[in-house]
Amino acid sequence: MPRQAECSRRCLVAGSVGLGLAGPVLIAASAEAAGKAVIATSKVPVGGGVVVADRGVVVTQPKAGRFRVFTAVCTHEGCTVGEVTDQRIVCPCHGSQFAIGSGKPVAGPAQTPLAKKAFTIKKGKIFLD
Repeated sequence: MPRQAECSRRCLVAGSVGLGLAGPVLIAASAEAAGKAVIATSKVPVGGGVVVADRGVVVTQPKAGRFRVFTAVCTHEGCTVGEVTDQRIVCPCHGSQFAIGSGKPVAGPAQTPLAKKAFTIKKGKIFLD
C-alpha cells in the first residue's frame, strides 16, 4: 500500500478534531459581522448621507425618517465613493455623482445606478439584511 494512503486511527481522530474546531470558529466570526450595526440613524443627516467604507456601503436619508443603503462601489470603474454632499453621493476618482434617494447617476461618466442594499432598522440602528 502506498505511504500516502496510510492513516492510523490516531491520524483520523486528530484530523477530525482539527476540522471540527475550525468550522464553528469561522461561522461564529461570520455571524458576528452580520449582526453588527452599520450606523445609528441619528448619525445620518437629513438630505445627506454617510459613507461607511469598512462595511462597503453608503447610508443616506433623502427625507426625514426615510433611509436608503447603497453599495459604496462606483459603477464607473469600481472606486469607493468618497463623500455625500449637496444631496449627491460623489466618487473622487472620475467625478461621478449619484442621487441620494435612488442611487441613479446624475453627473460624470457613470451610467449605471449604485446597487441598493437590503437593510433593517432596529432600535435606531441600521443593519444589513
